[in-house]
Amino acid sequence: MKELDAILDSLKEDMISTVQEWVRIPSVASADAQPGAPFGSEVRRMLDKAMADASKMGFKAESFDGYIGHADLGEGDDEEALAILAHLDVVPVGDGWKHEHFGAQIENGKIYGRGTSDDKGPAAAALYAMKAVQLAGIPLKRKVRLILGCDEESNWKDIEHYNKVAHMPRMGFSPDASYPVINIEKGMCGLSLSARPSEEGLQVLSFNVGERPNVIPGQAVATVRGGIELAEKAAQISRQYGWPLSAEAKDGIVTLTATGIGGHAAMPEHARNAIGQMLIALRDLGAKGPIKTLADAIGTEFYGESLGVKVEDKMSGPLTCNMGIIRVDSEKVYARLDIRFPLLANPDMIAHVIRQHLPGITVEAARAKTPHYVPENSELVQALLDAYHEVSGLEKKTLATGGGTYARSLREGVAFGASFPDDEDVAHQADEYVSIDSLTRSMRIIAYAIVKLAGAQD
Repeated sequence: MKELDAILDSLKEDMISTVQEWVRIPSVASADAQPGAPFGSEVRRMLDKAMADASKMGFKAESFDGYIGHADLGEGDDEEALAILAHLDVVPVGDGWKHEHFGAQIENGKIYGRGTSDDKGPAAAALYAMKAVQLAGIPLKRKVRLILGCDEESNWKDIEHYNKVAHMPRMGFSPDASYPVINIEKGMCGLSLSARPSEEGLQVLSFNVGERPNVIPGQAVATVRGGIELAEKAAQISRQYGWPLSAEAKDGIVTLTATGIGGHAAMPEHARNAIGQMLIALRDLGAKGPIKTLADAIGTEFYGESLGVKVEDKMSGPLTCNMGIIRVDSEKVYARLDIRFPLLANPDMIAHVIRQHLPGITVEAARAKTPHYVPENSELVQALLDAYHEVSGLEKKTLATGGGTYARSLREGVAFGASFPDDEDVAHQADEYVSIDSLTRSMRIIAYAIVKLAGAQD
């Protein structure tokens, strides 16, 4: 591997530049869909850039109607190719940033910007790992295919389209989570909650927070009818719970701002949902009806305790629940829940139980994604663990996650990196960044994995 290692070292600066160029394209899905740009013009621009870069590096690159693209190293049957699946779309930036959202500034060995860690940095690392294997002249027994999607953060219409117009390989991995290897991904289901607001109690004029249900909001703002006395009571609530809650009274209207800790819905234990904080504050200030119900049944809980759906299994861990979107005005109360459930849970029963705990609120369930599992003793998992250990020297073990990656679109797929055990979790958060050292190690690990899984030598 000495020659491969030397080549990987020589590609480091080019990889960093590519990550910066990709991050500077604000590829958030938008509503300006048009032929050839189903997720908006910026996402299409990002896909075109990635395909052009892959082509310049000597790979056979092809995009499919603006939905998704792939780049191939080597030849062989599509079914038996080694797939590496990453995504180029990013979640909205949200609040609380100190660095430029899409600036890709380098500071203290970190590249800052939305998408640096999720998932443009790892996608670029995979591309340059393939380039290193190519330059090293390592013979391959199967094609290596890097698949770059554009709708991972939303509805996976890219994967749906790819399965219609191309052939998805059987086996592979997605560098869109954590090391060592995630061989279990929880199931996912979304619930929409709707109700008429109460005419009694505190009158909430507006409370509109969140853009994606899989993002934990770090700040929530609401306006209510009231004066200085209500603002003073809000200050007492802030002290009672130990949450930042500010209140400004003017002309009979109080503006409330709750500050939480943003994060990813799959890992709510690392965050504090500002929507939940605001619901509890509104309840304690006198809100009735569905707002009080949501505060009582959800609030800042994230394991579904008061919804009656707290459950876990030894292999995949606990159910998690995140309220990522809420819309309140004089006509409606609407919210979206993102639920990640373990292997042995039933999504239909989860929705049924939640309905019983939310009287007066209509609960509609979207189609659930079933849990995904690959045995620990599989050739894929063991080869990836070996590559990880050889480069990092860290413990070989498998994990379960509430996150959903493209790995579940493969018959035998796992999540593999690109976050190391000691890395800070910054996906979907303000000031998202990727460590250059971690990204460089990931490039090396992925290159080693390619050799182990696709190399022709014994």
